[in-house]
Amino acid sequence: MTKEVHDLWPELDWIEDEGLRAATAKTWELALERSPLTADDLNTIPFTLLVPDLKVSFMAHKRCVVHVAKESAIKMNEFFGNDLPVDLDVTIAGAILADVGKLLEYDIKDGASCKSEMGKYVRHPFSGVGLAMEAGVPPEVCHIISAHAGEGDMVKRTAEAYVVHHADFMTFLPFKNKA
Repeated sequence: MTKEVHDLWPELDWIEDEGLRAATAKTWELALERSPLTADDLNTIPFTLLVPDLKVSFMAHKRCVVHVAKESAIKMNEFFGNDLPVDLDVTIAGAILADVGKLLEYDIKDGASCKSEMGKYVRHPFSGVGLAMEAGVPPEVCHIISAHAGEGDMVKRTAEAYVVHHADFMTFLPFKNKA
């Protein structure tokens, strides 16, 4: 794992499975290699283009999603046990990777965040799964990437995918739908 990726994602250390941790980090390495964005950009660009004048950065939102998803998974395991087991490693990896495709979907032109040429045609759940599969991420985590956004409403989500989906949307919709 590169220092650049670990600096962005100290939460990678929460993934106990070494192979899954390495594949998750590798996905981010691939995304950064292919993206017009830099790691520094991720700490300054808004996490969504759907909210005008948004000040919350991509990384602030993404790291919040990972923390919310992890704590939610822990509580679900605590309260539901074997009736609805939630795999913590899969949940954390899925939350870290859910928006990795945005590194191919976004660009910066004239100092402003915008859709990239790729982003005009391919949304981040699809490009994210492509990167993750190339890096050796297992199907149960690729499922989370593909199902975390609206596209996931068309499939049957796993418990881990529901956790990440709701962690993502509960930290997005209040910005989008401010009263």
